[in-house]
Amino acid sequence: MPTPTPADGLRFAFGTLTALPVRVRRWDREAARAGMLCAPVAGLVLGLLAGGLGAALLAFGASPLLAAVAAVAVPAAGTRGLHLDGLADTADGLGSGKPAADALRIMKQSDIGPFGVITLVLALFTQVAALAELYDDGWARGVCGAAVAATAARLALTLAARADVPPARPEGLGAAVAGTVPARAALAVLVVTTAAAAAAGAATGSDTVVSAVRNAAAVLLACAAAEGLLRHCVRRFGGVTGDVFGGLAETAATAGLLVLALGQHAQ
Repeated sequence: MPTPTPADGLRFAFGTLTALPVRVRRWDREAARAGMLCAPVAGLVLGLLAGGLGAALLAFGASPLLAAVAAVAVPAAGTRGLHLDGLADTADGLGSGKPAADALRIMKQSDIGPFGVITLVLALFTQVAALAELYDDGWARGVCGAAVAATAARLALTLAARADVPPARPEGLGAAVAGTVPARAALAVLVVTTAAAAAAGAATGSDTVVSAVRNAAAVLLACAAAEGLLRHCVRRFGGVTGDVFGGLAETAATAGLLVLALGQHAQ
């Protein structure tokens, strides 16, 4: 089979990580590798759409809180809630305290348990509160924050798909993408994404140096939070699943927004 083109990678990324109407033409491991390397691009698009909607509401007189709610709703709708569902299922699996096989069975059930509900509520409240702080400082800061958080969320998936992370099940999206990304390629995507976030911060902040450092820190700390969850899940479940990937994305997005909001007050 021929080497995937950049277009194949983008189709895979948008077709699997968003609900945008993109047709995935290849499902093999090489296409999955290209797709996971392009994952931050899918996040950037969702983030810009989210931030743009919030900015538009601000322009029509909405409060920063309402703008933040709308911005958080866009990635949720743009993934049909799959990442939020993955976060809830992962929380239920981890919170159950049961052996790996039983925990994975709990995660596959269609209902949601108390650990999942609590985790979802806290994550969404944190995202809304942090974005409201950013929109209160101006529409550009809000748009930049939404874009950085969504991009970091998908970057966390690129890192989680690296070669040394096994799948917990032999089937599903987790198994399809787990271990597909070489470690050096994942590191390169991390460097490029962090540099791009820093440049965006310099372009939108009043203090270019502080804003650049804050955005870079948001990306790195978001990925660090996701990495901590990833390692815990690998220990508990024996690897990653599609639900774990969703949980990683939401964890990174929440951590990134929190860093941006706290960094704004520290400026």
